[in-house]
Amino acid sequence: MSSIFAFFGRSVVLLAIVLQGACAQLPEHVDRPVSNALPSPSGTALEALVQQRRKADAARFESGFLLLGGPPAAYGSRLALIEGAQKTLDLQYYAIHADASTGRLLRGIRSAAQRGVRVRILLDDFHSTGRDALVLGLAFVPNIEMRLFNPLAGARGSSFARLLNSVGDASRIQQRMHNKLFLADNVLGVTGGRNLGDAYFGNALKGNFIDVDILAAGPIVQDLSRSFDSYWNNERAYPVQSLVKREELEAIRERAAQADRELADESARAQNPPPTTTDGEPKPGAAPTPVQLARAWDEKPLDLKTARFVWAPAVMLADQPGKIPADRGPEQTKAPGLVVSQPGDAAGSSRRAASLQASSDIAAGSDTVVEGLLQLIGQARSDLLIISPYFVPGPDMKQAFAAARGRGVRIRVLTNSLASNDAPVAHVGYARHREDLLKLGVELYELRSEQASVSNAFGSSGSGNLGESRSMLHSKVLVMDGRLLVVGSMNLDLRSQLQNTEIALLVRSAELSRAASEQIERGMREGSWRVELNDGSLLWRAPEGSGLKDTSTEPDASLTLRLLLRLFGPLAPDQLL
Repeated sequence: MSSIFAFFGRSVVLLAIVLQGACAQLPEHVDRPVSNALPSPSGTALEALVQQRRKADAARFESGFLLLGGPPAAYGSRLALIEGAQKTLDLQYYAIHADASTGRLLRGIRSAAQRGVRVRILLDDFHSTGRDALVLGLAFVPNIEMRLFNPLAGARGSSFARLLNSVGDASRIQQRMHNKLFLADNVLGVTGGRNLGDAYFGNALKGNFIDVDILAAGPIVQDLSRSFDSYWNNERAYPVQSLVKREELEAIRERAAQADRELADESARAQNPPPTTTDGEPKPGAAPTPVQLARAWDEKPLDLKTARFVWAPAVMLADQPGKIPADRGPEQTKAPGLVVSQPGDAAGSSRRAASLQASSDIAAGSDTVVEGLLQLIGQARSDLLIISPYFVPGPDMKQAFAAARGRGVRIRVLTNSLASNDAPVAHVGYARHREDLLKLGVELYELRSEQASVSNAFGSSGSGNLGESRSMLHSKVLVMDGRLLVVGSMNLDLRSQLQNTEIALLVRSAELSRAASEQIERGMREGSWRVELNDGSLLWRAPEGSGLKDTSTEPDASLTLRLLLRLFGPLAPDQLL
């Protein structure tokens, strides 16, 4: 599922808010032993590697960065961190799916724990049901601790049943921890848009996400670790053992054992493929196909010794866990303050570091990550290039865009089309603001869903030999004035601004900004529809070289879907999309 509720999940939440009946029962007086990140990465092989790379590059700055655009790099970087960690692995995710790609990663994590690495996994609790509940078995592996953030009460066999059980607490359950971190020995870490699952690594059968992560090295990772610790030790983080009953644990263990037996019996599965729906998509909970398994297992770790880091000043923006308040009052929708790290670099007196310091000071006056980015947009002088898969601009965003346009700033936004959106109802919130944005002079691009053309434009999204697959945008990126790159978990929508917790890295680097801009601009030009106003009506200009014709209706979307959203979309307020 995407970084916000998919169509079904959103609809259930909306229903829950209307019904307002049942009451969730979470355990009280839970024991949460406090733990923190590795105090210093010194003495670890990964720390020595980072120092060697920095020295070899004669870097002026202490922190290094590598953009991870395609599935091989994104997957391989995580494998490299798992295999290289000697002391700690800390993972924080909105969703971890029990499928082929994640199975390979989690087996590596088990091996790391067996060799003495302390593992902490913090997972938002919205998706840990059905087959995905298998990942909770990690909580019972020696050297692995696992906690669920902002949990829902009830059995894990059905997401719908758990939501109904929590109807009386609807204002809390719609607030989710959306942060993504994968940290090794407090010296190397990955953050960005990806959750863990086949669709995020180009290994799903019917739809794969186009996403961007960034691999960070050096002192900036310690800032990411401090953010992780603040969530891990928060009262909203519940050890899995406090939520999963013994009977449920036994059922999960049996399903995990069955899954392991299936993974070891590929030839039998090849002769008896998993049950499918009428359109060829495996039924929910079906085992991965042999092709998916082979692809996941064939991925290789990223070679950190040859990876080319760009050394630059950077800061972290992170929502505090208090954005999801401990008391359940619906009036509390904002965080008590945004966590903004300092550049803290040995070369901090340089012009670039000083400029980034000024930017972080401005953002520090904001309440949330998204509001901090809106403050930064107020500094833009010439150009803003934005990717936001779920783009629902509230009044603050529209005001920031209008002010920037008034200064002559060019603004280009790439988002999902109706056809490429995995949560179509989210498209309603964007569509109702589309004409206003165009009148402001904002340039809008919508991703084409057809896999092959998008893969050519953005680089492979990884479907390979898995068959026909559609592309779905999931990257969250901002490039400002060709010199400031932002990669994070946030969308530019009211859910990210007001409800979900988010995290982002701001890197002051013309080189990284240029690399990201070139890929985004190519994707806009060759893999996206450009939306324009034509005599008061919307017109979608076909992607360059696609051979398609311009159209005056939502491209590639069925009439049924367009009608359903037109009928039911107005019932959903922007802040719930």
